[in-house]
Amino acid sequence: MESDGSAGLAKSAALKLSEMGERTKQLGSAMQDPNRQRKLILVIVCVALLLDNMLYMVIVPIIPDYLADLETEQAARTHANSSVSRANRDSLDIQIGVLFASKAILQLMVSPLSGTFIDRVGYDIPLLIGLLVMFVSTCIFAFAENYGTLFAARSLQGLGSAFADTSGIAMIADRYTEEAERSRALGVALAFISFGSLVAPPFGGVLYEFAGKRVPFIVLASVCLADGVLLLTVIRPFSNGTRANMPVGTPIYRLMIDPYIAVVAGALTVCNIPLAFLEPTISSWMESTMNASQWEMGLIWLPAFFPHVLGVYVTVRLAAKYPELQWFYGALGMVIIGASSCTVPACRTPGQLMLPLCGVCFGIALVDTALLPTLAFLVDVRHVSVYGSVYAIADISYSLAYALGPVVAGQIVHNLGFVQLNLGMGLVNVLYAPALLLLRCVCQMKKSCSERNVLLEEEPKGLYDSIRMQERRLRRKGLCTTTANVCPVAENGLFEAPRSLSEEESSGPELT
Repeated sequence: MESDGSAGLAKSAALKLSEMGERTKQLGSAMQDPNRQRKLILVIVCVALLLDNMLYMVIVPIIPDYLADLETEQAARTHANSSVSRANRDSLDIQIGVLFASKAILQLMVSPLSGTFIDRVGYDIPLLIGLLVMFVSTCIFAFAENYGTLFAARSLQGLGSAFADTSGIAMIADRYTEEAERSRALGVALAFISFGSLVAPPFGGVLYEFAGKRVPFIVLASVCLADGVLLLTVIRPFSNGTRANMPVGTPIYRLMIDPYIAVVAGALTVCNIPLAFLEPTISSWMESTMNASQWEMGLIWLPAFFPHVLGVYVTVRLAAKYPELQWFYGALGMVIIGASSCTVPACRTPGQLMLPLCGVCFGIALVDTALLPTLAFLVDVRHVSVYGSVYAIADISYSLAYALGPVVAGQIVHNLGFVQLNLGMGLVNVLYAPALLLLRCVCQMKKSCSERNVLLEEEPKGLYDSIRMQERRLRRKGLCTTTANVCPVAENGLFEAPRSLSEEESSGPELT
């Protein structure tokens, strides 16, 4: 009887293992489905962008107070006199500014190299590298106990962002090849960027107040690790055998001298200058002019998330109906940013200040949502459809604004004043807006320059389109012996998409 019972248990265990194996196999096949995989990739990239921007902003309420405590402890240990203590407090603002800017500075330096690296090896491995580096930097933040370690962690985060941000945005552009879908997917990514930037300060402040410095960073590190594991599960970057046949992307220096890409990059830099310059200066201005409390300084940024999402939604809907006006949406956004920036110094209460800040974020949403898909389209029609370097240029544009902000903005306020800073930023945005008129003719390049819709009868695959295009050219020249899927040649020398049997039957004889 005991042997029969053990045999029954073994049989039931084998059946359960078999069922688990079947479910695992079904889950694996479902994850490899192109449409589901594309959605999962969008989720992975959005989480990576959310983490990067939360790490960028979560230190805002934590680091100044933490460094002040470190300075107090050091002064108590060394029995420093009051004059030395005051000197240390004066240098603390400089240390905080350098710490905040170190991430953007290193990201600015690494982005050209990361863009070239992404073009060579694909998007998945650089995204995994970026997530791994961000995980390490977050863990260092959690356990750092001096300024040097915090500086190293912040700089390391810039290295991870140069890989994760660029490869993530490029991967979205590669997987979503239709212009409307690409704009929608990039809009979702931008919404996650905005949400991460705006929710991070209250998230970090609350956890720091009630749980200590380490807990916010441990939570973010755990999410980063989970995102990396999901990436390995969905994409399996180290098992991709097609990487050896990847097309060679256009070098980044050639993309930089493309006048259309240069105009877009300049607009991305200029439109982010107000936000980058206000973040390190607006708190002290509010304290001196409004006697604002700490919670009011943090709360003024929170409502700006909603107009940013609204701007993304409006631009995506308008771009789907009127794609030829992408340049106009960007120019309109820059005008709104300029007008909102000029009205900031006129505010006298935190409630009034929320309105122009909402206008700045709404305008940035218009510019980013309109111009980021334009970069991918420009690469499609004027260069090779590999997107690492072009989005490295976009990353350079953002990093330039945020690297200058903590360092330059304080000096401008000290020498010229807060009012002059805002008027100057607003004027620069308004004056740059007419430069986007150069992009009016971009939509006309679609039929004349893009080979994607003409040469491919199948659904385009983004990164690998160039390989298939080259094979078609070889077939046209008679250099390829493969006869499968050969398209007939039209009078203009291009391949016609094969018609289905139903189309041929329904077309009937031609009338002369």
